[in-house]
Amino acid sequence: MPLKTPEEYLESIKRPVNLYMFGEKVEEFWNHPIIKPSINTVMKIYELAQIDEYKDIMTATSHWTGELINRFTHIHQSIDDLIRKVQMQRLLGQKTACCFQRCVGFDTANALYSVTFEMDEKYGTDYHNRFKNYWIEAQNQDLMVDGAMTDAKGDRSKRPNQQSDPDTYLHIVEENDDGIVVRGAKVHQTGFLNSHRAIIMPTLTIRPGEEEYAVSFGIDTNAKGITLVYGRQSCDTRKMEKGKLDIGNFKYGGQEIFVIFDNVFVPKDQIFMKGEIEFSGELVNRFAGFHRQSYGGCKVGVGDVLIGAAALISEYNGTEKASHIRDKLVEMVHLNETLYSCGIACSSLGFQREAGNYEMDMLLANVCKQNVTRFPYEIGRLAEDLAGGLICTLPSEADFKSEEIGPLMNKYLSTCEGIGPDDRYKVLRFIENLTMGVASVSYRTESMHGAGSPMTQRIMISRQANLEEKKKFIKEILDIE
Repeated sequence: MPLKTPEEYLESIKRPVNLYMFGEKVEEFWNHPIIKPSINTVMKIYELAQIDEYKDIMTATSHWTGELINRFTHIHQSIDDLIRKVQMQRLLGQKTACCFQRCVGFDTANALYSVTFEMDEKYGTDYHNRFKNYWIEAQNQDLMVDGAMTDAKGDRSKRPNQQSDPDTYLHIVEENDDGIVVRGAKVHQTGFLNSHRAIIMPTLTIRPGEEEYAVSFGIDTNAKGITLVYGRQSCDTRKMEKGKLDIGNFKYGGQEIFVIFDNVFVPKDQIFMKGEIEFSGELVNRFAGFHRQSYGGCKVGVGDVLIGAAALISEYNGTEKASHIRDKLVEMVHLNETLYSCGIACSSLGFQREAGNYEMDMLLANVCKQNVTRFPYEIGRLAEDLAGGLICTLPSEADFKSEEIGPLMNKYLSTCEGIGPDDRYKVLRFIENLTMGVASVSYRTESMHGAGSPMTQRIMISRQANLEEKKKFIKEILDIE
C-alpha cells in the first residue's frame, strides 16, 4: 500500500472508541474542537511524507519488504537512520510547534526489535517473529502506532506485587492457549487516541515474584475493555470559544490520554514478552535511550518556532535593535542548538545490535535529555522577557473585536508603523500558549517529565560514567601505581 495521505489517515481513525472528557462520553472525537488540533498535527506528518522536498527525511525503505514507508514505522538500519530521525523530529517541531505524538511508538518498536531477538536467542521463544509480522503490517498500512509505558504506580514506596491494589501496575490476570487477559492503566499516553495501534511495555525492571507484570504486547487502541480519558491542559477550553486568536497555536496541538485496561484480551500472536523478567529492564532502558535521543530533535524544532516568535515580537515592539534584546536571542539560539548537538552526537556514535538494528549512544542520549529538562525553561523565560507583560494581561479576542471597545484596543495595541495590532496579538498569544498554556505541556512540562524525570537520566549517566577508567587517566599521567 502507498503512503497514506492526510485525508486517508483522518478517515482511518473515524471509529468508535470509549472516550470521556469532562466527565462525559465523547462521540465522533475527530470533530471535537479540543481534539482536532492534535489530529491536524498527525495529518501534517502524513502530508510532509508526500512532498518530494522532505521524502529523504520523512520516509525510508523497509529492510523487510523493500517498500517505501513512513520513517515513523522504520527500524534503524544505520547511523544515518539515527541522524535522520532527529532531523525529521526537528522539522516536524518547526512545522507544528507542538508534540506530534508519534515518537513514543517509533522508539518502542526500535527497542522491542532487539529485545525480542535476544529473548528468542536465550529461550527459543517466537517473540521476534511475532513482532516482525506485527510491524510489517504497520509499515504496509502506514499505521500510527503509539507506545505505552507509564503505569499509575500507586504507592511509590512499594513494588508492584506489594500494592494494596495490584491493578496500579498493568498485569496479566488470566492466560489460556489463545492469549492473555490484562488489567491496569497507562497514564500520560501521548497520541493514544489518534493512533491505530499501541505497543504496551513494563514501566520498570521487574523482579522475581512479579512475572505477571513483565508483559509487552500490541493492541488496537479501540479494543474491547479499553477506556480513554482525555487529559486536561491549561487553557484547553479556549478552543471551544468563538474565534481562534486566543488559542495561540490554533492549527496544531498535542494530546495526552489516561488509558484504562479492564480485562482486555490480547491474542497470542501479539504478545512480545510474558514473564521474562530479566529482559524487562533492558526494554525499559533501551526505549528510554531512544526516546531521550528524540528530545534532541522535537524540542529543538519547537524551540526554533519560539525563538522566531520572540524575534518577531521584538520587531513588533520596536526593540529588535537593542543590544540586550539581540543578546537574549543569541542565548536562546545557543541553548537550542546545544540540545540539537546532543541529539546528533548520540546518533552519530550509535552502534549495531546483534539483531541488526542500530541504537544510539546511551550515555549521550541521557545527557541530551538531562539538558532538555533545563534549557527549554530558560528559552521560555527569555521569550516571556522579550514579549513583555502583555502575554499574561492581554484582554480577550472578543474585546479586541468588539464594536464598542475594539477601536480602542486597536489604538492602544498599535506600536510601530506598518505593524498591524492583530498580528502583534497573534504572536503574543502564541508565546503565552507555548510558555504558559496548552502547548507548554508539550514544550516545558514534557521536557521535564517526558522519557523520565531528571533523576532517571542522572542514574543512567552515573551507571555509564566509567569513573574507574577516568581514574586510570590521572594515575597514568601522575605515575601512580
